[in-house]
Amino acid sequence: MENALTVLVIGAGMYVCGRGTDGFGTVLPALYQAKKQGLVGRVVIAATSPESIKVLKAKVKKLNLIFKDELSISYLPDRKKRDPEAYKKAFDLGINFDCAIISVPDKQHAAVTSYLLRKKLHCLVVKPLAPTLKEVKQLIELQLASQVYGAVEFHKRYDRSNLKLKDVIREGKIGDPLYFLVEYSQRKSIPLEKFKHWVNQTNIFQYLGIHYVDIIYFATGARPIRVMAIGQKNYLKSKGVDNYDSIQCVVEWRLPNGKEFSSTLLTNWIDPEKNSAMSDQKIKIIGTRGSYEADQKDRGITMVTDDDGIEVPNPDFSSFYGQSGTEDFSFQGYGYQSIRRFLADVVAVKEGTIMPAALEGRRPTFSASIVPTAVIEAANKSLARGGKWLNVKT
Repeated sequence: MENALTVLVIGAGMYVCGRGTDGFGTVLPALYQAKKQGLVGRVVIAATSPESIKVLKAKVKKLNLIFKDELSISYLPDRKKRDPEAYKKAFDLGINFDCAIISVPDKQHAAVTSYLLRKKLHCLVVKPLAPTLKEVKQLIELQLASQVYGAVEFHKRYDRSNLKLKDVIREGKIGDPLYFLVEYSQRKSIPLEKFKHWVNQTNIFQYLGIHYVDIIYFATGARPIRVMAIGQKNYLKSKGVDNYDSIQCVVEWRLPNGKEFSSTLLTNWIDPEKNSAMSDQKIKIIGTRGSYEADQKDRGITMVTDDDGIEVPNPDFSSFYGQSGTEDFSFQGYGYQSIRRFLADVVAVKEGTIMPAALEGRRPTFSASIVPTAVIEAANKSLARGGKWLNVKT
């Protein structure tokens, strides 16, 4: 483990450790798996509150048993007091960090990432990189000035059904795209419980819909021309949450060859808790010579149990495979692959076998986040203006 990385993780929520769920999230088990592969040596996790640290330690204790191995982890804050800037204290520990994984509320992305870039850390940021184009461009400038690698955790780029979509479009099998239709939703517990402390800082399109904005950009290379969005406030408002139940967004795009198509993205986060999966996600593309359709909720597996009823698990995202403690045991899926790819790239940059600039066009870099951010920013402005069409400049 000569080149094993020392990783700073900022955040201790659902995506990091599965807080508020029976699971373990994606980031934490991914780091355990990366340790098995010699990519990670030491981890420091900076949260905001002692309560978060307590949850983290309980999750780590269970993961140690599952992996039959221990990951060297230090925690911040280390006192019985909330500290929103605990991540800054990490640099007082005398540790030489190689990279950081940032998983905090959207509004904090720019400030936290800026601080870490100035510390010369390679950074992986959960989507969106930032809510506004101005913040994104400032982060890109800082990343370039710091000569480090910056990536956004757009894990859907590693989903085989989306990689196949890109191939189908690139090979011209369905002709010129005419329109995309996306349906993406999650359960009510996301805004009401899991994100209740910062739900007012985001909305369902910014938090969830941006994944498929990025996939459309990733698969086609098109640029957005104009955006229109409308939304409804009904259920959440009745629960005291002044946020949109659902947002519908239409985007007009222009391909590199000058031809145009549209995308309609239908998003909500008020699915019933009895829905058979946490995320219900579908994408359909109509072209001049054919179509492509992927039900990314139904991966062909249905489970029925006395305890949980009907479940439709997605084994492709992030799952444990094999018997705990055996040679074939692993944590796999495109959620893991996204994090592993970043860590492997950081190792390559450290060794000098690749430069960050060479990863442009090949990874979801900070620069690649300009297009999806421009769309969500325009969508937010359109919502505020009653669904007005807004031109997009990237």
